[in-house]
Parts: sequence; structure tokens; C-alpha cells
Amino acid sequence: YTARNCTMVDNRLQSYNYEQCMMRDNNTTTSSISKLRDVVNLDHYPLQSRSLIQKTRQALINHSVITLPNFLQTNVIQALVQEALEHKHKAFYTKKETTHNIYLTPNNESLPKKHIFNRQIVSSKGCIQTDQIPHDSQLRVLYYNQTFQDFLQKVLGVDNLFPYEDPLSSINIHFASEGQELGWHFDNSAFAITLLLQKPENGGVFEYVPNIRHSTSDSNDEEEKMGYKKVEKVVNGDETPKRLEMNPGTLVLFKGRDSLHRVTEVVGDRTRVLVVLAYNEKPGVELSEEARMTFFGRTGRVEDCIRNRSLRGNHKQSV
Repeated sequence: YTARNCTMVDNRLQSYNYEQCMMRDNNTTTSSISKLRDVVNLDHYPLQSRSLIQKTRQALINHSVITLPNFLQTNVIQALVQEALEHKHKAFYTKKETTHNIYLTPNNESLPKKHIFNRQIVSSKGCIQTDQIPHDSQLRVLYYNQTFQDFLQKVLGVDNLFPYEDPLSSINIHFASEGQELGWHFDNSAFAITLLLQKPENGGVFEYVPNIRHSTSDSNDEEEKMGYKKVEKVVNGDETPKRLEMNPGTLVLFKGRDSLHRVTEVVGDRTRVLVVLAYNEKPGVELSEEARMTFFGRTGRVEDCIRNRSLRGNHKQSV
């Protein structure tokens, strides 16, 4: 049985036995849906519907991305935008001179500096991390809700979903004001789950090229696994990427590990506000320290990890 059926009490990890877990899960299903209804448009998206799950899963397989417009309740969108903007001053902003490579890894010194693997990309957005999001936020209600997680698991075709082990990476709110952007990159995780809260006046468009590399392939062909030639074409502007149009309240599921993607530069006074809900298929996974320093400006202290685990346990009992 998974770690979600444990809770943190007085800093001691208390595990329920199997029968207690089953009883708790059965008794809380109705409560889980009831709480979710306050956040999600369940009339339009009945998350336990087999038909909805199958259609969404097939679309994700076919296109590597799926959008669910009007996923959030209208009043929730407004409340989350207000909440995000109230805490915007806490955000860490990557500086214009801060760069990263497309693969979000250290450079490969065995390759030429001009090789696409070592090409430096600019990202200049701001980000609030998990431990900076209010404890009573509807984002936490959604993230830890079992009905929502069950829907994601079935659509993504995974057995389990776990939060990031580090205290920064599970729920992030991204801010992109005029002139800011998220440069070309591949994700570290197999999938990404996002919610658009506020759309900018212009720009801030999600662009992507699906399945441009095959990172988990057993092939010895480096080009096939990393897609160097194709990636270089896209980054140089020699290949036109797909564009994803979305409005506030849209849930997006995206397979970003092998699909190159970016968010174009924002134009206008209205800030683009996007939530990233990050899960892993295995427990104990952390975002690389290099990526955390690039996008968060910190790695997260040990004390933060202990406090974050405690919050996760306490919150999961109430949703």
C-alpha cells in the first residue's frame, strides 16, 4: 500500500494496517468528491467517468498533450489569481543573465561548446514554491485530493503518484510579466500537469514539438535518444512548433520529458500566472539541485523537508 495511507503525528510516521486503510478510503470517497466539487467543474468533468478517462487518455497518447477548458470553477479561478498576486512578492525571479541548457543538466564538457547540448537558453520568469503557498489554499486541496489523483493516474497510465521529496517542487506558481519567458527545454519528469490562472494581454504562448527525442530508448544511437539535430532545428527557428491556446481555468496534461517546449515572451501589463502540479511515479524523487537553484534560487533545507512532510500528512487527513 502506498505512502499516501500514512500520516505524520508528533513527528512520528504512523502506518495504518491494510484493513484500516481500506475502511478509510471507502469512507472518504464521498467526502473527497464533495470537497473537489468546490474547486473543479465536476458537472462538465465527472472525474470518475470511465468514458471521460478513456477519451482523455487516448488523446494524450495520440498528441502528447490534452487540454481540459473550464476545469476550475469560475469563482475559484478568481480567488486563486488574487491569492497568487498577493504572494507574488515572495517569488524568485531568474535573472536575464541566468541560463540553462535545453536538457536542464550540467554542460557536457566532452562535447563542443557550440553543440546543441551545451547551448545556453534564457528563462526569466518568477516562481513561488510549495512551502510559500498558503496552507488553506485550494491548490493544496486539489493537489492532495484522492479523486483527482485517481483520475490523473488512470489518464497518465501510472500506478502511483507521489509528491516531490524536496519541499519546493510539488506545487509551483509561475509569474511571467512583460518581457519574461520560459526558454526551450525538456522536463525531468515524464509528464506535467498545469493550470492557467491568468492570461497575458499578448505573448506567453505555449509552444512545443512532441516526441522529438526518446530518452528512455535502449538504443545506442545518441541522436535517437537525445534528438540533437531535430532540437537544433527548432531552437534555430528552422522548424515551426505547435502552439497551444488556452484560457484561464484550463487544466493541461503534457508529456514533457521527450517533447521540447517553451513559453514565448509576454507582451503587455497583465502578468501570466500558471500553476504547475508536479508528481512522481516513485517516492523519494527530488528535482535536481541544479534545476532548483536555476528556477527557485535555493535547494530547500533539511528542516523545510521535515516541515513539508508534516504539512502533507496533516493536509491529507482533511481532504
